[in-house]
Amino acid sequence: MTSKFIERKVYYPGQKVFAEGEEGNRAYLVEKGAVDIVKKTDAGEERVLGTVTQGGIFGEMALIDNQPRMATARVALETTLAIIPRTAFEEKLRHSDPFLRALLSIFVRNIRMLTEEKLKRGG
Repeated sequence: MTSKFIERKVYYPGQKVFAEGEEGNRAYLVEKGAVDIVKKTDAGEERVLGTVTQGGIFGEMALIDNQPRMATARVALETTLAIIPRTAFEEKLRHSDPFLRALLSIFVRNIRMLTEEKLKRGG
């Protein structure tokens, strides 16, 4: 991605980057800090699915499959994020191999399904 597409923003502990169920129009790259990915169970409890740290990316699934956000992204430490808009992400995907695009869609669908199953089992 070229820097002309990317905005940078600083977030502080406890701030939400996005909430579960929202439309996803951006992906995020952690330049510094940490972001917890949190999902509500059917019982309404919050479970931390993982923590994304420096060099990690999150929010990309909604850009790949056009589904609402499957989890909430909440900042754990003061964090600098590079924000990748849908238009830049899709431009890169358009120039990629169609087979790889199809694989990405399958991977995202499987991740969503496995996450839901794990939460239902209490994992």
